[in-house]
Amino acid sequence: MELGIYSFGDRHPDPVTGEQVSVADALAQTIERIRLADELGLSFYGLGEHHLDQYAISNPGTVLAAAASVTTNITLSSAVTVLSTEDPVRVYQQFTTLDQLSRGRAELLAGRGSFTESFPLFGARLEDYDELFEEKLALLLHLDRQDPITWSGKFREPLDNVRVLPRPYSDRLRISIGTGGNPESSIRTGLLGLPVVYAVIGGQPERFKPLVDLYRKAGESGGHAPGDLHVTMGGVGLIAKNSQDAKEAFFPYWMETMRYGSKARGWPLPTRAHYDEYARDANSLFVGSPQEVAERMISVGKLVGADRYAMQMDWSGVPHSAVMNAIELLGTEVLPQVRAELG
Repeated sequence: MELGIYSFGDRHPDPVTGEQVSVADALAQTIERIRLADELGLSFYGLGEHHLDQYAISNPGTVLAAAASVTTNITLSSAVTVLSTEDPVRVYQQFTTLDQLSRGRAELLAGRGSFTESFPLFGARLEDYDELFEEKLALLLHLDRQDPITWSGKFREPLDNVRVLPRPYSDRLRISIGTGGNPESSIRTGLLGLPVVYAVIGGQPERFKPLVDLYRKAGESGGHAPGDLHVTMGGVGLIAKNSQDAKEAFFPYWMETMRYGSKARGWPLPTRAHYDEYARDANSLFVGSPQEVAERMISVGKLVGADRYAMQMDWSGVPHSAVMNAIELLGTEVLPQVRAELG
């Protein structure tokens, strides 16, 4: 199983010190983290898109292009590109350019997005939420498979026998689909034969097993070989040498994210008891020692059938030094254990 990291360039005011990292520093720290992950042999680094002051990254492709110049092997991906509010032609050009810059290491992770701030910003209607994504995904896939392309749809002007350049570094751009657990999304992605990425924010990762089974069954019924159907699980956590140190260090930042989510979405505010429960074995927070985190990743790989796990460590501005230490432990202590068990 491959291991990697994802981030939104989180720069919430630190709940412990009250300080807020500048956008410039948050972006510089992101590049440092990607470079370290590459040096340690991690497989994937994904950057997600937000259009809010608490996050430094609104255009993942630009930051990933900067990272391409200081890395050699790691896959550089969005996590996710909110395709519903983007122009697929421009997105495709951005990521094929990244693919050329990185010599074939780009991946475009497309999704609807769990936040909606991009809809009014780019003039998209929430009433068209599903229809926008379906049409724009169809165009994106046609762009990758047809050169030149002729295409027409509801939400943009038609394309008439035009080339969209540059083309990918190799035959195709790597395109995957992100979902939070919608069965229809799993079936649709499987039928298309695209890799799927599940975001596990709460509960037990193993509850995604029925969705993974749906995805694989749909993929096979769509004529895709089992070996071409790839599953990534994405979750949240922090690694430290000592398990209790990791849990104590992460708690105030986790709680800050919960406060923000409670205000933005009307969620009930959880307690420390909830946090401790979520951080226990078989639950969603991978917070602990390298041994603990490795065991839980191995369990997810076996029970769910995932072939990649991506971890977010910088929730609500976890200090850069703690994130760098966690990346170091992920690469030097967790990765060897996972590889020894799962290959």
